[in-house]
Amino acid sequence: MRSLAPDPAQQAGTTPRRRPAWIPTVAAIVTVAVCVAAGNWQHRRMQEKEALEAQIAATASAPAVPLPPGAVDWRAWRFRSVTLAGTFDAQRQIIIDNAVHSGRVGYTVVTPLLLADGRVVMVDRGFVLAGPSRAVLPNVRPPSGTVTLRGRIDFPPTGYLDLGGAPAAKGVLWQHLDPARFAAATGVKVLPVVIEATAAPVPDDGLIRERPPPDLGTDTHRIYMVQWYTFAALAAILWLWFNRPRPAQRGNG
Repeated sequence: MRSLAPDPAQQAGTTPRRRPAWIPTVAAIVTVAVCVAAGNWQHRRMQEKEALEAQIAATASAPAVPLPPGAVDWRAWRFRSVTLAGTFDAQRQIIIDNAVHSGRVGYTVVTPLLLADGRVVMVDRGFVLAGPSRAVLPNVRPPSGTVTLRGRIDFPPTGYLDLGGAPAAKGVLWQHLDPARFAAATGVKVLPVVIEATAAPVPDDGLIRERPPPDLGTDTHRIYMVQWYTFAALAAILWLWFNRPRPAQRGNG
């Protein structure tokens, strides 16, 4: 038998609370605005990276020039092909650990080069495969006497995490290439750049010198841009769907 007891809400003279109709609209507007802003930022970063890639390509294809004698802003010379001559300092050569080339593990060989004008610059001579045991480092002594080489100017990564402290002054195996730290450890003042050798010296030392263009993450920005714009479009579509006009319901009688 149906209960005739009055509804407590009706007895109290109240009605169930409803969410204000403007809240979903404001939430949708904020969501769309945030997603579009994030997508626009990714788009700007993508364009900046594309412009930098074009600059790098143009710089790399330019004819090689002698290493500038009195450069102040080395950033303007990044990736520029240069030629230089000098004498390798084999006693202060270092080997950078954990290098990878084409999926193979090995080392990067870096040797200071004493130029005719007295300056010293670090030269990334190339990659060498690791041997069967890490206890024995590869023998990759540089050519003796005056050598002429060609390479490109670059800056070693600086955002590395060093858990072992500063390397010893006489240490050969280093975890990272840092000209400033090398200068502090050895007492040899070096230029703040590294020359990545792109051609073999004479005689050839057998190192691998394939230098692909740097990956600036342009595609990553493009992917994130599309994702943010997709989220914005999805939020707008959902708002339109739930707020679409609905036909009036007809009574049964």
